[in-house]
Amino acid sequence: MKKEILVSVDQDDIRVAITEDDEVAELYIERPGSQRLVGNIYKGKVENVLPGMEACFVDVGLERNTFLYVDDAYPVRSEEEDDLPDDVRNAAINRLVHSGQEVMVQIVKEPIGSKGARVTRNVTLPGRYLVLMPAVDYVGVSRRINDDDERKRLRSIADSLRPSGCGLIVRTVAGGRSKNDLKEDLDFLLKKWQKIVRKSQHSSAPALLYQDQGLSYRVLRDYLDGSVDRVVVDDKKEYDRILNLLDAMAPSYRNLVQLRRGTKTLFEERNIDQEIENIMDRRVWLDCGGYIIIDHTEALTSIDVNTGRYVGADDLQETVLKTNLEAAEEIVRQLRLRDIGGIIIIDFIDMETHRNRQKVVSALENALEKDKTRATVLGITKLGLVEMTRKKGQQSLDEMLMKPCPYCEGEGRVMSEYTVTQKVRGEIRKALSASSAEAILVEVHPSVASLLIGSGGSNLRRLEESTGRSIYIRGAESCHLEEMKIVAMGRQGQVERQALPVQESEVLDIKIEEPHVSNPRDGIARVEGYVIDVEGGGKRVGEHVKVEIVKAYRTYAKARIL
Repeated sequence: MKKEILVSVDQDDIRVAITEDDEVAELYIERPGSQRLVGNIYKGKVENVLPGMEACFVDVGLERNTFLYVDDAYPVRSEEEDDLPDDVRNAAINRLVHSGQEVMVQIVKEPIGSKGARVTRNVTLPGRYLVLMPAVDYVGVSRRINDDDERKRLRSIADSLRPSGCGLIVRTVAGGRSKNDLKEDLDFLLKKWQKIVRKSQHSSAPALLYQDQGLSYRVLRDYLDGSVDRVVVDDKKEYDRILNLLDAMAPSYRNLVQLRRGTKTLFEERNIDQEIENIMDRRVWLDCGGYIIIDHTEALTSIDVNTGRYVGADDLQETVLKTNLEAAEEIVRQLRLRDIGGIIIIDFIDMETHRNRQKVVSALENALEKDKTRATVLGITKLGLVEMTRKKGQQSLDEMLMKPCPYCEGEGRVMSEYTVTQKVRGEIRKALSASSAEAILVEVHPSVASLLIGSGGSNLRRLEESTGRSIYIRGAESCHLEEMKIVAMGRQGQVERQALPVQESEVLDIKIEEPHVSNPRDGIARVEGYVIDVEGGGKRVGEHVKVEIVKAYRTYAKARIL
């Protein structure tokens, strides 16, 4: 498999894509002011203890207090370590926290939405080959190293190097490395830890003690190994920085780094920008013609599989199986690409046989073997849904790229024009019933204005008859679909002068949208929803023409082509 790491710098943004056989497998974006917090170490102050929740809030100097749960006082697992022994994980809490106490904590989960970051008192410092755990007396080896002899060799080396009172995890990239390689990495991590301890001793809470390295460093540290064919960078400054990092971290990989020059960014050239846009779509099409739908809620992510355009040949079950197998591969790709974590529920297309169901689950598990983030498939529920979890440490990529809709407040839907029209009629009646005004001018979205006025002003006339007042409707593109503004209320003449968007003798450049319904010789144009009846414009549909307003009425105007 061809594997590349692509690093692109666009002004202040740093973006990294990991491709497998020229297909984007993982994407990472770091923007100014939104640098990742996971891995940062702070000296914090306990603000308040919540015994009922077995947790406390810790002030580390961020916008919101961090959350320290009781389980985070135990040794924690990294993404790559074996299961910790039960006696270590289940050991009693050595000391209870109290309000005002200063504690050293590390962020393990980014703040998401209204929730503050989650922290732990069990610090881990990842290096190139090892992870140092200063407070855990334990040695582990990455689960991704499958060779038993190599696991034993690396565990023996780690045991011999491990400082008293500290723990070590041997990372995947350590496979085949010498004892001296691991010792150099450990020495680097111990110096880093000693520096953190010294800073903690001379700092008052809240204080940042250690900040994890930038995006390029983290990706190279965690992903650059013998499986990578090359690293391509499109920025000279970042290229030089990466070479300097590799000089200190992994000099044997320097020859893989290439600088690409050009007017386009690397992401534009490789069409990765289009991939980023696709991440914002709920629907993802499969090669077979089926598709998956990805929906997020606060509690979980649901993924629905559909046959779509794929109808197969003769056998329905074979059609379903093929769609589900392809969907399993694509689902894992999307989980990695979008960095989706937490609880994930997958609704594959119903399969009749247990054998086919197991084939799909196996395909899902096999695809997850490429994923460095820890994921667990829990199996198929009685309802036929596949449950799984994937470690969530930060916002997913689509959460970073998008924000909640300011109009629908996260609902993902807005009211239809017909629903809004009915609502606006009610608001108009309500406003007029509480006023002695002769007329009212209301501003709405143009599509709502058209419905309120109706064909030939018929809907507006009925509303005026029911209220006994003059009502003026003005369309405005600046209005949100669900918005209504009362612009003016008062005497008839005053409101009318404000209401008409055009004046007699005014010259306009407008587009003929359609022929007149009852008089096809004329054409219809609109100005913010206000109808312009253009004499002789029926043959000019789709064209921009210059017209003069001949007569302006309350719901439409007559015009002639110049």
